Amino acid sequence: MTSQFTKKNEAWSARFSEPVSDLVKRYTASVFFDKRLAQVDIQGSLAHAEMLCFKEIISQADYAEIVRGMTQISAEISSNRFNWQLDLEDVHLNIEKRLTEIVGDAGKRLHTGRSRNDQVATDIRLYIRGAIDDITGLLRQFRLALLDLAEQHADTIMPGFTHMQVAQPITFGHHMLAYVEMFGRDAERMADCRKRVNRLPLGAAALAGTTFPIDRERVAAALQFDAVCTNSLDAVSDRDFAIEFCAAAALIMTHISRMSEELVIWMSPRIGFIDIADRFCTGSSIMPQKKNPDVPELARGKTGRVNGHLIALLTLMKGQPLAYNKDNQEDKEPLFDTVDTVVDTLRIFAEMAKGISVKPEAMRQAALQGYATATDLADYLVKKGLPFRDAHEAVAHAVKTCVSKGCDLSELSLDDLRAFSSLIENDIFAVLTLEGSVAARDHLGGTAPAQVRAAIHRWRTEL
Repeated sequence: MTSQFTKKNEAWSARFSEPVSDLVKRYTASVFFDKRLAQVDIQGSLAHAEMLCFKEIISQADYAEIVRGMTQISAEISSNRFNWQLDLEDVHLNIEKRLTEIVGDAGKRLHTGRSRNDQVATDIRLYIRGAIDDITGLLRQFRLALLDLAEQHADTIMPGFTHMQVAQPITFGHHMLAYVEMFGRDAERMADCRKRVNRLPLGAAALAGTTFPIDRERVAAALQFDAVCTNSLDAVSDRDFAIEFCAAAALIMTHISRMSEELVIWMSPRIGFIDIADRFCTGSSIMPQKKNPDVPELARGKTGRVNGHLIALLTLMKGQPLAYNKDNQEDKEPLFDTVDTVVDTLRIFAEMAKGISVKPEAMRQAALQGYATATDLADYLVKKGLPFRDAHEAVAHAVKTCVSKGCDLSELSLDDLRAFSSLIENDIFAVLTLEGSVAARDHLGGTAPAQVRAAIHRWRTEL
């Protein structure tokens, strides 16, 4: 009975006197989600095998057979012909079992000098590294699309808000550049995270290293890792890199969510600042007039999902003693879903940005509704010599008068304005226009059209 059991579960079952129950198999197996690691698992295994051969731990003939077998397995997986087996628990044992079927004893020698602990840690790092590179490319595409939109509307005036109240005039181009800045920081965070992801755990084995004369630096070079993890316990048990990645991903989604909120508000007929192309919207099953901004709404909702994955990973790690524990199997599903959600969201937003049409007149009318040039009037008085607090008080009285009359500051006569300060002259009317307000903020980071175009040029050069 023992020999049959051993033959059925070759990786570890010789120690046990009875097979694992079907309930436990289903509960502990990860193969049906971690199989997405298959290609990076093969990549890591081939680098490990090459090193074993170089160090004469396995023969050249065995290495050649391993390469042959892995090439076949990779093709089977790519063409969906690979037979994934629940009994074999995970991606690693499924591939190893199939390798042994193809090349015999050479396949059994592949696992020399390593453990599934350092193997999976390596696979996840390779996977995240690839995801970071994909996300970085998508962030670039999205920012380029936003730059195009900003350039088209460098002169388009809209109200800027604080507390959701009209504050000061800005340009729509300037508003879009704020998101370019946000997503630029996201790209920086991904690049910084990649440095810590790109360290090789392989060679740590189960937790203490291995007695075989391995060359970890050779494997690191083959897999294009920048360095090796220098403590074997930490190498197999650390998931900081995955948590850090999820934190950076959560910030990306937070920025997406903030933009989504504005897109939803701006598209409302009550506001009417923009329209989103039909291909990114849906209708109602009962109200035929509806055009719903489902993409930004759903992205706003998916942000909570990614935030939840970050909390899940933090909670997963908080009580774990060194070194590897089975808990860590639970890192993959939230990690994979985070990657999928961020990649899909960035891809669709980069396309959707090209389908945003702006309604300049609606924006202009809204900017005229909230006394948006009040600060300009105060600044004008300060430049004439009035202390700012006194200028602030004088303009507040002017706004109060406008509210009672139902007019804008620019619609008051010169005599009306001089009632609030004798310093006001006829040149005030150029200051009180929306165009004059935005043009006056002509400094680095300001909303003046000239500064918007300069910022666009800087970003295009960088990207």
